[in-house]
Amino acid sequence: MMYFSRAKTLSILGVCVLGVLLCLPNLFASPAAWLPWRQIHLGLDLRGGSYLLLEIDMRSVVRERLDSLADSARSTLLHDAIGYQNFATHQATDATAPDQVTFHLRDPAQSAAALTALRALPAAAPAEFTVADDGGQVSLTLSEAALRQRADGAIEQSIEIVRRRIDETGVADPQIARQGANRIVVQLPGVTNPERIKQLLGQTAKMTFHLVDESVPPTATAAPPGDTLLPMQASPGQKNAGQVVIRNTVAVDGANLTDARAGQDQQTGQWTVNFTFDSLGARRFAAITQQNVGHPFAIVLDNRVITAPVIQEAITGGQGRITGHFDAQSATDLAVLLRAGALPAPLSVIEERSVGPELGADSIRAGALSLVVGLILVVAFMGVFYGQFGWYANLALIVNLVLILAVLSLFQAVLTLPGMAGLLLTLGMAVDANILINERIREEVRHGRTPLGAMEHGFKRAFSTILDSNVTALLAHVMLFVFGTGPVRGFALTITIGIATTLFTVTVFTRLLMVRWYTARRPALLPV
Repeated sequence: MMYFSRAKTLSILGVCVLGVLLCLPNLFASPAAWLPWRQIHLGLDLRGGSYLLLEIDMRSVVRERLDSLADSARSTLLHDAIGYQNFATHQATDATAPDQVTFHLRDPAQSAAALTALRALPAAAPAEFTVADDGGQVSLTLSEAALRQRADGAIEQSIEIVRRRIDETGVADPQIARQGANRIVVQLPGVTNPERIKQLLGQTAKMTFHLVDESVPPTATAAPPGDTLLPMQASPGQKNAGQVVIRNTVAVDGANLTDARAGQDQQTGQWTVNFTFDSLGARRFAAITQQNVGHPFAIVLDNRVITAPVIQEAITGGQGRITGHFDAQSATDLAVLLRAGALPAPLSVIEERSVGPELGADSIRAGALSLVVGLILVVAFMGVFYGQFGWYANLALIVNLVLILAVLSLFQAVLTLPGMAGLLLTLGMAVDANILINERIREEVRHGRTPLGAMEHGFKRAFSTILDSNVTALLAHVMLFVFGTGPVRGFALTITIGIATTLFTVTVFTRLLMVRWYTARRPALLPV
């Protein structure tokens, strides 16, 4: 246990040197780009930035599912020639009312056929809805379990799309996490004016392509069944751009887009958004444009018609272009939204906070000061009470700090104030382990063991205690990291890394220093 081969010694020293190299990039504002170096990033509380709390509109998720179920039910009944009347959707206004689709059968004798056909409708999950007939009044009721599952899916999808949209803007190290049943926390370090981010997140960006119903004049005040009256997108300075009557059937869905980029028309210089479909979208787009040459084709974004050009020829390449009243910023933002995908439901900002960079700088100074003062006090204590072995423990303590920062740099972790508190606590835990080793060695010396025997038995007896205490602490902080959020996870991550580096520096690096000293001096008494 007290022998180190040359290869083992070089390996230990190599780990320490590697730790120093990984820490070096943090000393420079912008390390050389051609070097594979990584830095620790500062969190919102240290760097300053913006905090947004978003809430997803779960009622729109339910409403969309009810509308989809109603459309499927209508199509099935028409296909099977089952007459109905008084078709309606009912969304719950309180916890006791169900979310359901209802209609009345014209011929009660068709009840069995209607129930059989409706129970065969596609569902997102088993038992998503139930079908019942009460004297010719048929109802399709969404189940609570299915609604909860759909809500969870909407939240997860929203988080992913929010992350994509923010990444497209170039914001570094955004922190995005779920909070509660229907909320999302977004932290944007370094962003002091989040207006553009709020605009991007505030749009659902659901794009669809529809044929225009040319039989209905745009001046109509109401749309006939199967149609919808939508406003046109106004140009800058224009209050009202008119309206368009579109057919409800979605000719091509924006979900089939694979790419969207802002560009300029070479002839007019007008800003446009160029998009590309996947194979399914390309086939549908080609078919609809081939069959409707000479007819207007509306591009709808969030219930507003961006443009409704007349189809001049079949478009078979799977690519298209959106023209409108765009400038460079609006075209780029629309391309970002389309690339990131549509949100399953609207998001609204219910809380917004800003942390100034001055406050972040004060936090850094306060955290660094507490770390330095704590380190000085610990170093002084170990040097005074344990002599030369105490100074070895101090050197191991500094190596421990370097290795923690190296691991954080390697994974480009985000350091927050709780993380800095975790660093200080880790140093305290490391000192505790060194004190335990030195006290064990003292006991062995008092029991009359030789210096080498005292060192060997001291490490051996202390090792099991150190390992047990650190493993239990590791398990607790791993659970904090898994189940915690935000600052709690940052604190747990720092402690978890610190426990691993502490075990290395205390049981390996410190022992190496003591063994090398003993081999060179062969003392009769230990300086402890």
